[in-house]
Amino acid sequence: MKKNLFPIALIILFVFGTYTLYGQEKQSVEELKAKIDTYLNNSVANGYSASVLVAKKGDVILSKGYGWSDRKKKIVNTSSSIFNIGSVTKQFTAAAILKLVEQGKLNTSDKIGLFYNEAPIDKKDITIHQLLTHTTGVSPRTGGFRYDEASKEQFLKEFFEAELQSTLGTNHQYANANYIMLAAIIELVSKQDYTTFLKENFWDPLSMNKTGYKSISFNSEQLSHGYYFNYTDGVWMDWGITQEHLPYNNNHWYSIGKGDIYSTTEDLYKWHLALQHNKVLSNKSLKMIETPHVVENDEGSSHYGYGWAIFKSKNGTKIVTHNGSNGIYFANFIRYVEDDLVVIVLSNTILNRDSEDVSWNIGNMVFDSNFTPKPVTKLSYELVYDFISTHDTDKASKLVSFLDENLGSKFNDKAVFNRIGFKRIAKEGNPAWGLELLKLNVELFPNDGNLYDSLGDAYFEYNQKENAIKAFSKALELKSENNCNWCKNSQERIESLKN
Repeated sequence: MKKNLFPIALIILFVFGTYTLYGQEKQSVEELKAKIDTYLNNSVANGYSASVLVAKKGDVILSKGYGWSDRKKKIVNTSSSIFNIGSVTKQFTAAAILKLVEQGKLNTSDKIGLFYNEAPIDKKDITIHQLLTHTTGVSPRTGGFRYDEASKEQFLKEFFEAELQSTLGTNHQYANANYIMLAAIIELVSKQDYTTFLKENFWDPLSMNKTGYKSISFNSEQLSHGYYFNYTDGVWMDWGITQEHLPYNNNHWYSIGKGDIYSTTEDLYKWHLALQHNKVLSNKSLKMIETPHVVENDEGSSHYGYGWAIFKSKNGTKIVTHNGSNGIYFANFIRYVEDDLVVIVLSNTILNRDSEDVSWNIGNMVFDSNFTPKPVTKLSYELVYDFISTHDTDKASKLVSFLDENLGSKFNDKAVFNRIGFKRIAKEGNPAWGLELLKLNVELFPNDGNLYDSLGDAYFEYNQKENAIKAFSKALELKSENNCNWCKNSQERIESLKN
């Protein structure tokens, strides 16, 4: 979850189609819409793609798609394009639990042992409340890779055999396995599969016709393809759609309940309105969902409710939000509940860190007419390829300033040069950009032994023995006392070079 909240300094009033800001000029809805649209269009020029919806007091300010949904077929994103919403899924799992509470079929104080006789002694007292708030002590590593096959029985076995990392109810530790377990309980108690329960109780009554888990009943071209930058070859790759990666059978128990629901900004806005007006859950249930039950971060500025994170803005108003990602898509759903503002952003590309801040920037634009964010920057990996494809290695010293200028901030990601440089060594037949990038990296980050180990491997590959020994020796000199995952390689390389 996002830990840092962008400051919201001014109280906003919605009056006669304008936003009146304390000490500032009025900002008309059309001016705000144009400003947000310009910000997003300028971001598209750098590779950003998404669907965005912004609404205030029931009035939609902007609902529009940006960038490519399918690059090959030249299909653009629209307001009805469908995305993987990642861990935004958790709010639906939590809502399903509260619906079962309303139906009198369970209580949040119920313990796992009530549902599973096989639960071991250290797990049988885990409550549904603790699952909902991530206070079970279950490790984030419990369970496997989301798109690998796993039966429900296999997941339950892993959950029950996992070692707890803290005493029940004492510590918030975000772990997807908690919500997978909740999905299993939903199926057990409701006697329906997870998707059917959500569909019958929430999605169908609200006409959320483009929200679901696996099966689709609409034109697949409405599904936005996910894209990622392949730094080995320096090109954007089409990951496809989520349905191509999820198991076709029911062995989806590393994914279900915690992520991988698909939806649109329009459907999620329907969900927001339904929550706001108690159309699918009672006001009592909504209050339970939006209660800041446990502290989520060390500073105490963020709390976790049931499937939502709870913040306070600078002016003390309540923000209920959750983001999510499967590593390809990124989603953020922000409800400024006391200001009656909602911002929903669903993206099918992840660029630099600023691409994950789009929704917060839009929120700031609503609250502050003077706030104008910089466009989302081009992915740092792609910028490196832009430079090395148009410059010889004798211009290597200019690369960092090129990145600083295009990123709008000081470049400080040690992984970029290391990953690209290491991959290019294997592709280049002679010392070229691969080696230059690794040399640049140790200049930028001279206290990282792992980077010297990578540089040593480059020199080793090109049979520059003296330079290789120096680099490996420096890598060992900078070894960490607790963990030196490069030390074995550096030591073995030095021994082989000296023999």
